[in-house]
Amino acid sequence: MATSIVLVVLAVLALWVVLSGVRIVNQVERGIVFRFGQAQKQVRQPGLNVIIPFVDRMKKMNVQIVTMPVPTQEGITRDNVSVRVDAVVYFRVQDPLRAAIEVQNYLFAVEQVAQTSLRSIIGKSEMDDLLSNREELNKGLALVIDSPALGWGIHIDRVEIKDVQLPETMKRSMSRQAEAERERRARVITADGELQAAQKLADASTIMSGQPAALQLRLLQTVVEVAAEKTSTLVMPVPVELLRFFDRVAPDKEAVREASARARVPEQASVTREEPATPSLPPLDDLRGVLPPQTAPGAATSATPPSDAGRTPQ
Repeated sequence: MATSIVLVVLAVLALWVVLSGVRIVNQVERGIVFRFGQAQKQVRQPGLNVIIPFVDRMKKMNVQIVTMPVPTQEGITRDNVSVRVDAVVYFRVQDPLRAAIEVQNYLFAVEQVAQTSLRSIIGKSEMDDLLSNREELNKGLALVIDSPALGWGIHIDRVEIKDVQLPETMKRSMSRQAEAERERRARVITADGELQAAQKLADASTIMSGQPAALQLRLLQTVVEVAAEKTSTLVMPVPVELLRFFDRVAPDKEAVREASARARVPEQASVTREEPATPSLPPLDDLRGVLPPQTAPGAATSATPPSDAGRTPQ
C-alpha cells in the first residue's frame, strides 16, 4: 500500500516537471532561451516548445510593429524661429536575440533616440522646410534614428512629423503674407484676362470694320439679349455706324450732280429760242455826209433849234 502511494507521488512529480518545461510561443512572439544564464543561439519559433525545468528560462520578444509617439519637442530652427514639433515612430524587432541582449529596454532606448534626433532635425532645418518639405525631413529623421537602433536588432520602418506649432505672431505674419500673395495672383490673372479680352476685341473690330453688316448683326444680337428681360426698358439709339452704312450704300452726291448737269445741257439747248438779229450800223465816216451834223452819232441833241445869231455867214 505504501509502495503504491510512493509510485503515485513520483508519477505526479514527473508529470509536474514535464508540464513545467512546456512553453507556448504565440504567433507574434519569438522565444529566447537562457540556459544557466547563457542565451541560446537558437530562437524558439511560435508553437509548443519544451525547455529543461529549473535549468532553462525563456524570454518572449514581440516582433509586431510598435507605434511610439514622440513627445512634443521645443526648439529653434536655423532661421531663429521657435517651434514645437511632435512626431511618431514605427519600428519592430528584427533580431530578437540582439534586442534581448544588446539593450536593456529597447522601447525606452528608441524613444530617447527619437527625441534627441527630432531636436537635432529642428535645429538643422528652416521653418519653411518644416511646413512644406516634410517628406525629406521624415527620411532624414528615420535615417538618424535607424543608425543606433540597427545595432540593437531594431528596424525603423518610418518616422512621421505630426504637427508643427508656431507662435501666434508668426501665424499672423504668415497669414498676411499668404493674403498678399493671393492678392498678387488675383491681380495678375485679372490683368491677363483683360489683355486677352483686348486682343480678341481688336481682332473682332478688325473683322467688323471690313464687314459693316457684321457690326449691325452684333448690335441686333445684343438687343435681343437685352430684350429677353421683360422688366427692363430698351432705348435703342441710332448708331453712327448705321448712318455711315447708309452713307456708303447711297449714291455719291457729286456724281448725281454731274449726271443731272449733263442731262440739263441738251434740254436748255432745245428750249432756247432764236432772237432777231440786231441790224448793224454803217461806219461813222460814211454817215457824216448823209446826216446833218446835229444828228450825227455821238453829238449832243437839243430840243431848241439853233439861232441865226450863232451862225457864221457864209
